[in-house]
Order: sequence, then C-alpha cells, then structure tokens
Amino acid sequence: MDQLNRRKERQGDRALLDQILDEAKVATVTTVVDGLPWSVPMLFARHGDEILLHGSTGAGALRHIAAGAPVALSAFIADGLVVADTLFDHSMNYRSAVVRGVVEKSSLDPAQALTALSDSILPGRSAEVPPHTSKQLAATLVLSLPITDGQWITKARKGGPGDDDAAGWTGEVPMRVVYGEPVTHTAGDVPESVRRLG
Repeated sequence: MDQLNRRKERQGDRALLDQILDEAKVATVTTVVDGLPWSVPMLFARHGDEILLHGSTGAGALRHIAAGAPVALSAFIADGLVVADTLFDHSMNYRSAVVRGVVEKSSLDPAQALTALSDSILPGRSAEVPPHTSKQLAATLVLSLPITDGQWITKARKGGPGDDDAAGWTGEVPMRVVYGEPVTHTAGDVPESVRRLG
C-alpha cells in the first residue's frame, strides 16, 4: 500500500480497497501512449487479487498496455456533500482508490473472465443468456491488473464539516446510486437479474 503525505487519517486499508472496487462500476484507466497521457473510463471487476479489464482486440491503447505499459486505475465513489457555513469549508464525503501496475494475463480463461465481469455489473445475468461464442471471445481482449502490496492506495472522507461553532446551518447531504424502472425494448418478461436491481 502506498502512503498518503497529507491527511493521513483518511488513508484506508485493503478492506476499503476491496469495498470500493466491488461497489464502483466504472474506473479510469490511465497510461502513456506515444508520449502523451491516455485515460479512458472502463467497466471493470475485482476478482480476488486481480482487477479484470476488457475491450476490443482492435483497441490500440489496450494492446499498448497488454504489451507492458504501466497503468494506473482510479475509482471514486461520491457519498455525500458536506455543507459548511463558509464556501471554503464545503467538501464532499467520498471513497477513492488507485491501483498501479502492469497488466497481465488473467488467472481466468477469457470466457470465465467475461462472465465474472458481467456478473459483477449485473449479478446473475450470465445464467440467463447463452454462453459466449468463439467469435465474441476472439474479438475481446481480457486483461488483469494485479493488486500488489505497495502499488495501491485508498482514501476516504466521512462526517460533517467539523465546525461545531458555525453561525448557520451545516450538515451532510447523502448521495447514492439508484436504479430506475427498466425500459423494455423487446417482448418478454423482465429477467430476474434486472428485477433484483430495484
């Protein structure tokens, strides 16, 4: 685990890292391509001590990191607005994680990795659809970013603004992700995996 230089009390442990990686659905993957920064938001899933990433085999930047370019994966969850009596002291409650390293072949085969990724995003969906075809697997690049000691850091803020002598109202406004009603595009019943989201 890396160490924070400032606000050390906000540093978290491996349990917080796993919590963030299991709850966040999107992370930003960053590397350097042709001397310039490259960042892209990607769906991902944690599987034990590895983070599964996937994309098209035709994606040049993914091939670049698959060839050994170092990456940083950043995930962020906003938990609430912190409202103080001065704008300077307004803040946000959050949990964040950064994992660095070099991607490698997953411990899972491509079909297992894609299923694990899909079920992380929509639990149970893989049991409701046909298995991956060989054409789909051939078109998909599955990468694994290992979670290695000394190569990750977490940070979190929680609580109010910390000014008990404020002249006006202060407090927190919680934030959360919620799913809306499914919108049907084809005939048939809404699958159980989708119904469970509500």
